[in-house]
Amino acid sequence: MFGLRLALAYVLFAALATLVNLLTQAGVVQVWTAPEAVYAAILAGTLTGLYTKYELDRRYIFSVARKRPAQEGRQFLLYSANGVFTTAIFWGSELLFMALFEPPWMRYVGAVLGLAVGYWIKYRLDRRFVFETGT
Repeated sequence: MFGLRLALAYVLFAALATLVNLLTQAGVVQVWTAPEAVYAAILAGTLTGLYTKYELDRRYIFSVARKRPAQEGRQFLLYSANGVFTTAIFWGSELLFMALFEPPWMRYVGAVLGLAVGYWIKYRLDRRFVFETGT
């Protein structure tokens, strides 16, 4: 069961991973000041944030022990693929609300709804296909 305590931890881990992402990006652009540095910063931030969230989810949400490197790599790829799928839900919801509703702030309503649905689906997909802790 996805209880309140687990849900709060899941949200907290998402916030921590976002912070890691943004701090990594800030660090890259501090060190590398060329115009193309922003692309390297986005990539580095995405990778560090994704890996942070993966490790926190693996250990504290799903209570899964480390595996052999090949298994761990497969698991991380599946986790990442689920993230791509659910990010499309988030972006789609945000863009849909932007197109359907006049006030600009409605875009954020769509974003919040998309994030909530996306994270709920991601949890279910990760539980079933990545960490295999149930159906």
